[in-house]
Order: sequence, then C-alpha cells, then structure tokens
Amino acid sequence: MSLIELDLARDPHPVDMIEQVANANDWAFERTGDDEIAMSVTGSWTDYHVSFSWMEDFEALHLACAFDIKVPEPRVLEVMRLLSLINEQMLFGHFDLWEQEGAIMFRQSLLLCGGVEPTSQQVEMLLHSALEACECYFQAFQFVVWSGMPAREALASVLFETQGSA
Repeated sequence: MSLIELDLARDPHPVDMIEQVANANDWAFERTGDDEIAMSVTGSWTDYHVSFSWMEDFEALHLACAFDIKVPEPRVLEVMRLLSLINEQMLFGHFDLWEQEGAIMFRQSLLLCGGVEPTSQQVEMLLHSALEACECYFQAFQFVVWSGMPAREALASVLFETQGSA
C-alpha cells in the first residue's frame, strides 16, 4: 500500500479552521458546502471575492481570489501577455484568465499532506498574500482592459517605487 492510499481522518475539517479565522477577524463569509467557504473582502481598489476549497484528492487547501474586471475579447491577448509578465515575478500563487467568463483570478494552494492541519497563521497568510498580489496588480489589469494600454507599459506603471519624501 502506498502512502497516498492511506485514509487519514481529519478532525477538524480544514475549512473549519478558515471559518474560525473568519469569525475571529469579523470577516463576512458563507459556508457554501462542507469543502468550501466564500467571503468578500474590501480592498483599496475593489472588492475581492475569495473562495477557499478543500481538495481531498490532493490534500490541498485551494484559494481563489477574483475581482470584477471582465476582459472583452479584443483585449484577451494583451491580458494574457500581462498575466505572463506578472506570473514570472510571483513567488507564490499565480493569476489566471478564465476565458469563458472573461474573469481574472489569483490562485494558490496550501498542501496539507499526511493529515497536517492548517494553522490560523497559515490561513491568514494565504489570504493576505493573495490580497496583496491582487492589490498590487489590479490597476495594471484595468489599464490593459479599459485604457487599451500595452501589458509592459501597464505593469511598469504600477511597479514604480516612490523615492524621497514630500
């Protein structure tokens, strides 16, 4: 028998930990099933729709964070260029375009193989890093989709560092 075939019982369920963290932080959430929880988080630029899903087959806690930008067909290629430029800079997680829906989303997972339980710090960091990435690049997506800006120019416009003080 391989280790993958072992049936390890999880108590509590990994999504229960997310619910506890959401309660402790007064985050509004909806438990959409045993293996999924959804919440809306207000950012500086927009509201983010966050979903945590438990993927039993992989023993992974998957986070998906979407925001309200619909990519029209004429801008898909340039958005794909922007995704590529952004993703090569990412240490954790990645951005995707769901072409059928024209939706941009940030995704990452926390592997919990062998019955490991997530900690509140891990859950908070998973959410924090996702929101930080979305906040960092949201305007670049807006520039490409709504202003018709080329991907490289849009990315350069959001990745500047302020020097000095006012």
